[in-house]
Amino acid sequence: MLEKIFEGGLWSSRFMVIFAVVFGLLGAIVLFAVASIDILSTASYVFTTYTTGAHPERFHEDVVGGIIGAVDLYLIGVVMLLFSFGLYELFISDIDAAKTEEGRESKILAIHSLDQLKDKISKVIVMVLVVGFFQKVGHTDYKTALDMFYFALSITAVAVGLYFLGKVGKK
Repeated sequence: MLEKIFEGGLWSSRFMVIFAVVFGLLGAIVLFAVASIDILSTASYVFTTYTTGAHPERFHEDVVGGIIGAVDLYLIGVVMLLFSFGLYELFISDIDAAKTEEGRESKILAIHSLDQLKDKISKVIVMVLVVGFFQKVGHTDYKTALDMFYFALSITAVAVGLYFLGKVGKK
């Protein structure tokens, strides 16, 4: 009798995960809102710059950097969404709304194990790092040939890494 009560309580404790699900969704909403505000701010900057006739020295780099920064925030928001959906499906219940009319699950959010959740999140995190890398590269001054060589080498390393990341999980 005591064993059944303990096991029932232990099994019900999985519902604590709902806190991570709810706050993960809240984090995603906040990130999407901040990224959208950043895009609006960049658009306003572009509009103001062109209407006033001003053309700052690093105008293009600032615009591209602002947009890439927003994309970075959107990608991190996607990580939070994947995290929330994955935890919910693994610990609470399948998401019925994710199933199509034919009864099949959406492949984007189909998560059946912690390894699948980890793989999906890690791929998006790698993309966040790549976007962050290109944002930093856009604001770097290259003064010597060695700087350009390192730049080319780093882009090659990113390309090779993305190539092998695309091979993961495929037969």
